[in-house]
Amino acid sequence: MLESEPSTTPTPTPSIWRWVLGFLIVGACWGLTTPFMRRAALAKDKNPTMPRPVLTDPQTSWLKRKVLGIFYTVVDLLKNPAYAVPLLLNVTGSVWFFLLIGQAELSLTVPITNSLAFLFTVLGEWYAEGKVISRDTWIGMAFVLGGIALCVQSKT
Repeated sequence: MLESEPSTTPTPTPSIWRWVLGFLIVGACWGLTTPFMRRAALAKDKNPTMPRPVLTDPQTSWLKRKVLGIFYTVVDLLKNPAYAVPLLLNVTGSVWFFLLIGQAELSLTVPITNSLAFLFTVLGEWYAEGKVISRDTWIGMAFVLGGIALCVQSKT
């Protein structure tokens, strides 16, 4: 019986535009969603939910009150679409990142996606919260983009 020879055809590598698009998707999903989740979480604090007697009952143990308090907070946030939708997009970015690190070079993927997340967070704060982007922040963003370019150039 003859053994089959392993395939020697090289696997095609994606085009540079697919890598760029993948990095941008991850950065946007991580960065743009952060201000929206923060705004929704802060709005939750201003609008208290229904009272939960178990959390104020002196008969309930301290540990049980703390655990239930955390549980109810998480449930209330997830029931709020203003928080749940950005969270879902953020988690989607994590899935894209997982797919990217399986294909792209790790020493490029991590710094590029994290740097882009920072840039998109600044833009998201400007859009969601109306924060003014200062001159120093613009300079910092330019340095970040320059650093990304240096990382990519050093690998080519």
